[in-house]
Amino acid sequence: MPALQMQMSLSEKLQILSDAAKYDVACTSSGVDRSGGSSGMGNCAAPGICHSFSADGRCISLLKILFTNECIFNCAYCLNNCDSDVRRAAFTPDEVCTLTMEFYRRNYIEGLFLSSGILISPNHTMGLICETIRKLRVVHHFNGYIHVKAIPGADPCLVEQAGFLADRMSVNLELPTADGLRQLAPCKSRGTILKPMRLIQNRISDNKQELIERKGGQSFVPAGQSTQMIVGATPENDYQVMSVAEGLYRKFGLKRVFYSAFVNVNGNPRLPALPGGPPLLREHRLYQVDWLLRYYHFEVSEILSEERPDLNVFLDPKCDWALRHLEFFPVEINKASYQTLLRVPGIGYKSAERIVKARRRDRLSFHDLKKIGVVLKRALYFITCSGKMMYPTKLDENYICENLMRDKTQIPREIREAGYRQISFFDRDLCSDFRLSDAQILPPGQRIAAL
Repeated sequence: MPALQMQMSLSEKLQILSDAAKYDVACTSSGVDRSGGSSGMGNCAAPGICHSFSADGRCISLLKILFTNECIFNCAYCLNNCDSDVRRAAFTPDEVCTLTMEFYRRNYIEGLFLSSGILISPNHTMGLICETIRKLRVVHHFNGYIHVKAIPGADPCLVEQAGFLADRMSVNLELPTADGLRQLAPCKSRGTILKPMRLIQNRISDNKQELIERKGGQSFVPAGQSTQMIVGATPENDYQVMSVAEGLYRKFGLKRVFYSAFVNVNGNPRLPALPGGPPLLREHRLYQVDWLLRYYHFEVSEILSEERPDLNVFLDPKCDWALRHLEFFPVEINKASYQTLLRVPGIGYKSAERIVKARRRDRLSFHDLKKIGVVLKRALYFITCSGKMMYPTKLDENYICENLMRDKTQIPREIREAGYRQISFFDRDLCSDFRLSDAQILPPGQRIAAL
């Protein structure tokens, strides 16, 4: 394994450690307000960070880096495992602070996503992460969004310390099942991963009560926690994957579960071959089911089962469910409940809210539904307005399926037309006016004056 190179320029470290972070997808919008003041820089707005997405759905809007790509573990699926022949680097806490503050000032980023390989030990690594975000908050008065990873196996006190400084934390579940972990990541266990997840959940709950009783105070992980599962590295089917996700939402109160299409970066013989590239369409379908769970009041058992364990790759899960339950359709738009409207293909939760509000004033027509935002090319097979369908339509599974299959948006254009390519922080030369080198790292006062 190549030696850890500390004597690099900051620009070289950034290139290595931003590229090393690209397979970690568990970053998202803030969902929380953190107001800036005269003594600090930046703020965090509840609607979230402005995101850019690559074709495979990965977010690059934050300064998304690893603290180090050095790691003592040997996870078969990880590019940075201890046996991989890759260049190794590590930031110092001050270097991460410099990057975050300078890129924020130039409007290149709106926050920080900080993960890490395991350097020396979980406690040592978590301690470095805590020191970094403490300096950002206390020394540099940075009020922007910060998302950090809790390191499984680290002292709970360190995890708690990080939770009072970060907006969001996440603990990667890595693989859907304990069997998968034993097979590809024997150095990790489901217990060590779930322990910090439970700690964060309990501390969030306790902190909310403390804030009520004290009428104010410091929030603990105000934007909640998330996790990530790699999909396709182990043989779990979609039913198993989504059942695990549903359990995490119910038992741990997670804000998001992220699904990462497996990319065979190591050529490890224990890993499956991917002649067709990463399973991006499968990842896309899993996100659609996840959305149905969180916003549309579906349960996994309604969409998948042991007898039907995999999703239909040709139709989105909502259309597929509707086709298999035509006994519930057509739905009369002017009478159906909000919960019933949510189950109609082409009607989103915002459109359903608008329908319920608009029909209080007058009966709605198909023209009204189009203005409201209903996707009629999907919905027309499942709805009536004042007892009439939009066109003469047979309520027949094969007929409707054939017509829905003509809708090219069932499969995203990026997946239809483009191969897999991960966008890099260096795709555009963001550093063209800010060539970082050791010589350019000035003390805070001088740096501000120079700007």
